[in-house]
Amino acid sequence: MTDEDVRRLARAAGLAETWTDASGVPQQVSLGSLHRILDALGLPAATPSDIEDSHRRLAPQGGLPPMVTMQAGARLTLPRHGAARGLITYEDGGSASLRFSIRADRLVGPVIDRVGYHLLEIADHRVTIAVAPKRCVTIEERAQGKKLWGVAAQIYGLRRAGDGGIGDATAVRELAVAAAGHGADAVALSPVHSLFAADPGRYGPYSPSSRLFFNPLFADPEIVFGPERVAAHRGETVAFDRAALIDWQPAAAAKLVLLRKLFDDFEAHDAANATDLSIAFDDFVREGGDLLQGHALFEALHGKWLGSEPAKGYWRDWPDAFRKGLTSDDAEMASFLSSESRTLRFHLFLQWLAARSFEAAQAAAVGASMKIGLISDLAIGMDRAGSHAWSRQGDLLLGLGIGAPPDEFNRQGQDWGLSGFSPQALLSTGFEPFLSTVRAAMRHAGGVRIDHIMGLQRLWLVPEGAPPSEGAYLSYPLDDLLRLLALESHRHGAVVIGEDLGTVPRGFRRRLSDAGIAGMDVLWFERNRGSFRTPSRWRRDAVSMTTTHDLPTVAGWWRGADIEVRGELGLAGPNEPEERQRDRRRLWRAFTTANVAEGSAPAPEDPAPVVDAALAFVASSPAPLMLAPLEDLLGLAEQPNLPGTIDQHPNWRRRLEPPAAKLFDGPAVAGRAAAITARRV
Repeated sequence: MTDEDVRRLARAAGLAETWTDASGVPQQVSLGSLHRILDALGLPAATPSDIEDSHRRLAPQGGLPPMVTMQAGARLTLPRHGAARGLITYEDGGSASLRFSIRADRLVGPVIDRVGYHLLEIADHRVTIAVAPKRCVTIEERAQGKKLWGVAAQIYGLRRAGDGGIGDATAVRELAVAAAGHGADAVALSPVHSLFAADPGRYGPYSPSSRLFFNPLFADPEIVFGPERVAAHRGETVAFDRAALIDWQPAAAAKLVLLRKLFDDFEAHDAANATDLSIAFDDFVREGGDLLQGHALFEALHGKWLGSEPAKGYWRDWPDAFRKGLTSDDAEMASFLSSESRTLRFHLFLQWLAARSFEAAQAAAVGASMKIGLISDLAIGMDRAGSHAWSRQGDLLLGLGIGAPPDEFNRQGQDWGLSGFSPQALLSTGFEPFLSTVRAAMRHAGGVRIDHIMGLQRLWLVPEGAPPSEGAYLSYPLDDLLRLLALESHRHGAVVIGEDLGTVPRGFRRRLSDAGIAGMDVLWFERNRGSFRTPSRWRRDAVSMTTTHDLPTVAGWWRGADIEVRGELGLAGPNEPEERQRDRRRLWRAFTTANVAEGSAPAPEDPAPVVDAALAFVASSPAPLMLAPLEDLLGLAEQPNLPGTIDQHPNWRRRLEPPAAKLFDGPAVAGRAAAITARRV
């Protein structure tokens, strides 16, 4: 067995042996790294026999895949098979006989131009044919000749009376209505994914337990039960309501106590009497199917074992009977299901409340004449200790973590502690895990932002326990995933935005543009040899914005607050203050050239004119949608998250003033909104 044998297997598995670093220098993945990654993929390469067996597992098995994707107007093409005829049943109920010709190793059929999921029966095979439109629903199509703008909000940071100290879907609804009154057409949200109900101290929104379900802490039970019924069970939460920072553990505990009381009341008065509410709940549970039941079971089990002595918060540490996910047929699991059926039902109830809450928020946004409404945020992966990893273990690459290769900012690379889909599992299940995830993101929204969208083509995967530098890129079926995104985009009427920041594969942005997916242009990165690029040179197929949740606000950047905080934590470079001063001059020069500011640059201690200019500058871009973060509309210096920190900085905890319904009442915010609207013509 030679090194080339191992590398040949790696290539067959979709692993890239080489990669190009941030400086443009080619790098080669070590043989040791390839061995570890192949092992994690279930493709051992320790011996010639291992390699032979692994190649066999990668080889086509002779049948047809469960799903084939294609673009409408193209010819249906399948892997070669003995049959030359098939019957297709279209999604709308019609059917037709299809004839195939053999060309090389393919079966080539007729042109199909009917968009949808159709069933092909050929010989003894049943194949879903997913026929996609050429492009996703685009922002331009929704805009109808108008250049749109919207706000970007961290849900938890919004305020409303009686929210218990955590922003929720009703605060989102109030924000949407207020923003629409000032000309906004979208509200881009932080992720609403389910985290860990039994462990609210794990509140990072981009490390979800499951992307298929909601964080129940964002639910507003008044949407379902009305204010009077909720008030009868509400405890004392004034201290949480007024706090500047969320204290997640006690605030979450208090809200869950309220939700449990409402559940008990619901069971006694609605479920017992088969009211309209209980019928709606039963319909929701039935439609959620096994996926929803699996999530509820995980939440119940996680609460049980986290409360044991010693605590077992990771499902891999649970007793064997409970580690197998939904496939467990052990008597202990059956006993748990029987004895804890009410706990499972409570977690189903939480998901119902959250779904109804966000449904109402999107309806209010559209009702306020927003052309898009809510834009959800789809995280790149899932926590390996979470619900999806436990209940759908075959979907994921549990021995590999998603991250990033070394670059000029992270010399050792990054491991985000997240697990991603297995490409083989996607293909063998007819892309069911991906489709379920996309549908969940689009269900109660007018758009979705896909975090690290480069993951549709490749992910940097790191073997568990290895440093991030020992990872490698694994390829994904990009063509299939883009077609399915386009199909689901049209079925849900949702626009798609891709976070295409960082190291982007050559030609990838063009692929996104062709698929109708908008990229992201961020002020801090729109440079040309150090100078800030004039807005007219920004992309016409990207969403423009001043900043993101991981980057400094405009006021914080101008003041140098981000450098100061990172300096206190030992994360700042030695020459950053001097470079920032040069950048201030460059930015103000760009503002005056674009006629959004005049005169001399204000002092670092006076960022308000810079915030005004920055929002107007970005609004002047040709982008079909401009997003203004609430932190910038309010002129705040603190950013929601400081990458590279955990407890050293109050990440994901800051709350905004004033309440969501009144955020646009202040003259500064109203003036900035008016200036943006004036430039989106």
